[in-house]
Amino acid sequence: MSEATQKTGWWAKGLLFENCNCTLVCPGHIHFSQACTHERCLGYWAILFEEGGDGGIDLAGCKAVITYDSPQHMIEGDWTQRMIIDEAASAGQRQLIEEILTGKLGGPWKVLEQFVGTQLPTEYRAIQIDETGREKRVHIAGLIESTLEELKGHARSEPVRLTNMFNQIHAPAQELALGTSSCTEIGLQTKGTHALSSHFSWRVD
Repeated sequence: MSEATQKTGWWAKGLLFENCNCTLVCPGHIHFSQACTHERCLGYWAILFEEGGDGGIDLAGCKAVITYDSPQHMIEGDWTQRMIIDEAASAGQRQLIEEILTGKLGGPWKVLEQFVGTQLPTEYRAIQIDETGREKRVHIAGLIESTLEELKGHARSEPVRLTNMFNQIHAPAQELALGTSSCTEIGLQTKGTHALSSHFSWRVD
């Protein structure tokens, strides 16, 4: 058993955003039993850890991306996923991030793990995540290029939000956006499709 899995307590806060090939809002985001727009739901989650750790390892500044390919009804399971962790992370940070995001340490990703049929080997690459004004971007050379642009609401200075949403990994308040992405890993090509973001808070004591 690894050093990380021997620990029971960990926490993390940060930015989480996603884009998939569904129209806004992705039905699977509302509930996995809903039929997604297309025969396969293709997308990614991008994660920027702003704070967190397990008492020995600090995750602040770490980044990760999970790409996925799921059936139209996500609740059927048999998802294919790959995790990419920023190559700048230390060996300890890489281990802790991987064990959090595969559900080995409990928490929200433990719930999602039951739907994954194929977990492809983790890769370590340079990940760039930027948040500027109304846009969020993630870039991994040779793998993914994605930009999210927030929807404009009635009050132009305020984002359009879903509130009081139940979601395992996102915060209850989520900001809606449209995403334009290219991801060679899963054949994802989007332009103005479902995207949203939130500032997550995960904890296992």
